[in-house]
Amino acid sequence: MSARRAIRRMLQPPHLRRTGAIALAVGTWLTAVNQGPALLTGSFGGLVWLQVAMNILTPFVVANLGLLSRDE
Repeated sequence: MSARRAIRRMLQPPHLRRTGAIALAVGTWLTAVNQGPALLTGSFGGLVWLQVAMNILTPFVVANLGLLSRDE
């Protein structure tokens, strides 16, 4: 599958809603586990926010890879 076709497939609204919901749910859980204490005590900076972003981006990428793996 070409990169252009893969991106078009990932951006289709039904797929984007599903992979976005997965990313938010799993990303929230990962953030609570990994950065929860820093967020609760207020001792966070740029690095913590970068880690939070990665906690959300990682399941988004994995969910999209799963979506694309069905297309052979």
